[in-house]
Amino acid sequence: QAPIKATCEAMSCKTGFPEDVHSAVVSRSVHGGQPLLNVGFQSCDGNKKIHFGSSEPADFRVGEDGVVYAERSFQLPAEPTEFVVSAQDKDTQEEWQMRVKLTPEPAVPGAAAKHQEQTEDIVFPWQHHKHSGPLKRQKRDWVIPPINLPENSRGPFPQELVRIRSDRDKSLSLRYSVTGPGADQPPTGIFIINPISGQLSVTKPLDREQIASFHLRAHAVDVNGNQVENPIDIVINVIDMNDNRPEFLHQVWNGTVPEGSKPGTYVMTVTAIDADDPNAQNGMLRYRILSQDPSSPSPNMFTINNETGDIITVAAGLDREKVQQYTLIIQATDMEGNPTYGLSNTATAVITVTDINDNPPEFTAMTFYGEVPENRVDVIVANLTVMDKDQPHTPAWNAMYRMTGGDPTGRFTILTDPGSNDGLVTVVKPIDFETNRMFVLTVAAENQVPLAKGIQHPPQSTATVSITVIDVNESPYFVPNPKLVRQEEGLMAGSILTTFTAQDPDRYMQQTSLRYSKLSDPANWLKIDPVSGQITTTAVLDRESIYVQNNMYNATFLASDNGIPPMSGTGTLQIYLLDINDNAPQVNPKEATTCETLQPNAINITAVDPDIDPNAGPFAFELPDAPASIKRNWTIVRISGDHAQLSLRIKFLEAGIYDVPIVITDSGNPHASSTSVLKVKVCQCDINGDCTDVDRIVGAGLGTGAIIAILLCIIILLILVLMFVVWMKRRDKERQAKQLLIDPEDDVRDNILKYDEEGGGEEDQDYDLSQLQQPDTVEPDAIKPVGIRRLDERPIHAEPQYPVRSAAPHPGDIGDFINEGLKAADNDPTAPPYDSLLVFDYEGSGSTAGSLSSLNSSSSGGEQDYDYLNDWGPRFKKLADMYGGGDD
Repeated sequence: QAPIKATCEAMSCKTGFPEDVHSAVVSRSVHGGQPLLNVGFQSCDGNKKIHFGSSEPADFRVGEDGVVYAERSFQLPAEPTEFVVSAQDKDTQEEWQMRVKLTPEPAVPGAAAKHQEQTEDIVFPWQHHKHSGPLKRQKRDWVIPPINLPENSRGPFPQELVRIRSDRDKSLSLRYSVTGPGADQPPTGIFIINPISGQLSVTKPLDREQIASFHLRAHAVDVNGNQVENPIDIVINVIDMNDNRPEFLHQVWNGTVPEGSKPGTYVMTVTAIDADDPNAQNGMLRYRILSQDPSSPSPNMFTINNETGDIITVAAGLDREKVQQYTLIIQATDMEGNPTYGLSNTATAVITVTDINDNPPEFTAMTFYGEVPENRVDVIVANLTVMDKDQPHTPAWNAMYRMTGGDPTGRFTILTDPGSNDGLVTVVKPIDFETNRMFVLTVAAENQVPLAKGIQHPPQSTATVSITVIDVNESPYFVPNPKLVRQEEGLMAGSILTTFTAQDPDRYMQQTSLRYSKLSDPANWLKIDPVSGQITTTAVLDRESIYVQNNMYNATFLASDNGIPPMSGTGTLQIYLLDINDNAPQVNPKEATTCETLQPNAINITAVDPDIDPNAGPFAFELPDAPASIKRNWTIVRISGDHAQLSLRIKFLEAGIYDVPIVITDSGNPHASSTSVLKVKVCQCDINGDCTDVDRIVGAGLGTGAIIAILLCIIILLILVLMFVVWMKRRDKERQAKQLLIDPEDDVRDNILKYDEEGGGEEDQDYDLSQLQQPDTVEPDAIKPVGIRRLDERPIHAEPQYPVRSAAPHPGDIGDFINEGLKAADNDPTAPPYDSLLVFDYEGSGSTAGSLSSLNSSSSGGEQDYDYLNDWGPRFKKLADMYGGGDD
């Protein structure tokens, strides 16, 4: 431990670096993020925002607190490393610079002290802006090498590290302090200093994995707090101890390697990390394989690079069909793999052997057989099965089939079943048994990807397919089809037209000759002989028939055999009809209109002839000689080969309808002519040559059909009106009948009845209780005494006399009693019909009675004998006491 001496000159506070050149001794090995020194920038205004920069940003960076950190891990060269640290005020853009020189720690202990004695003085920091006073220099501070302190120290604590003192403590009473992370900044309290003696101590064990180094700054002030020395930097490096085991990034590593790989093939890389110093033996890892499962074909199929963790193959013989997966136990050990002092950990590496196409498909049989009926397509005739040891449903397993011989016309194809990998031999073109009775195909099987290098297809990859064609009964066919016949129209019935026969393709089947029949003959002009196929006419052939299109008439015939099953074929006979002059021309239109006067009175007409050239136009138009009035009144002039113009010859012709015969002759050989009648309507015309409205209406008239239709509409309308009137009268009668049957006030269907009325009162004194006792003693309403009546009784009117049943009727009289009551009810006009809503428990339209006191004041109560109530049991005892037993 060497004392640090420092001197300073009294000066006023100036913002900037304390010196122009700052020298520091650091360890030769520098790792990324390691703090190296503090530039000690002094700001007189604590509010300034200073931004620090480095001229070597790739190697060094300066934090906001002025601490210089290594940006990456590297080795310092033997000669000093220099770079410039700049500071800039973000507000004023004022800038300061200081040159930093780093000297690697000497290997000989005395070399550092010698280097310290030989260092030169340093001056006060300089600025880019102008200063009022001269630039002052000061003697540079002592520079001490970093303090190395091992982690996990057991103490005792506090443990003394170094003593800091100034050579001015002999004349002044000084106080020492340290600042920085670990002292007065988090984590605080790790380092303390005796303010009197300057003894720096550590208070607890350090952990390099948390903080690898501490950068402190030591201060010396007098008793008044005035700084007497410039602060000095103290770097405390935590020496790493092997206190962390290696940890794999994954506990299980998965890799693949193709089967058949050569030795040296890369498989995968496993990686472990150690929290200890990677530049020391504590963090230097070495890998090795502890075990391999399974151990076939060799227990050492793989090896691992002990430094990088790369796993490669070292032996040949990887075969997926034998071993599909290997499991390796990998161990990582620090201390460069020292088994005695190093810590280790293990992980699992699972290596899957991937498939390559090292097994060709092989047919399960050398010959396959199939059969197919002739003329059938899209039929699977044979299944070709193969075996392939490669991984199923991969390109190395999927089979493709190709025919190498036996099918020059391309009648077969082979598809692959994706599930079973079988080859499906399918017919794609019809096969004729009479031409080919058997096919022998040569088929080769391959995979979707080529075989691995050095592997050839064995003979089992080729097979033969023998396909037998089955003869079936085929349909006869007409030759030629269709057959064209040219024939002049007008051929008479019974004439032989042609012979239309068919052929049977089944030359090897025993069957009788073909039979012919007619399938389609729209005009019914033809018939065919069922044996010979001779076609004769049954009617005159007419080219102008509606069944002839473009001079062509089509008929279809059927040829049938007697095979099993019977088959038939159709043939079309096309008759091209040649025109003859068998139709005379006709005038078109049949009716025309012209004016009474000579001008304008021209009528354009056209000649129409169903025949075609040369039996049609040009036409000749002329008027007949008889009657004489035709040529006297009319004249005709041909204006083209098919058109002519009819006009009046005289100046005036009376209005009316005239029949004008016109003789039209065609150009056929011989000529054909006809006399067509043109119905001309002569009418009065306006100045435009149009018939006037009156004439147009009169001339138009109504036909017989229109008149009949109008009359039918009128009759139907009258019938509907009559039915509506009858329905309205019947509806009125039904309403009147309903009013007679049921009084509107008593109609329960249209009223709300009140069932909670208990009425009676004083107005109920003429109610006869005998009706509840003996219905047969009820007197007719007609002999009731006139008195006070209830308001809810029916109105008094004449009612039919219902039969009175005797007190003790004979059982034989019950039927007569019922029939008499039924007749009386049928004759009762006030009774509703049997299918209507019957009214029971009639309560009338209401009662003004408010109590039941009328039971005690009934006018008929004194005349009734209520002694029988005593015989009804205890429930009627109260009534018996009230009404029976004398005057009480």
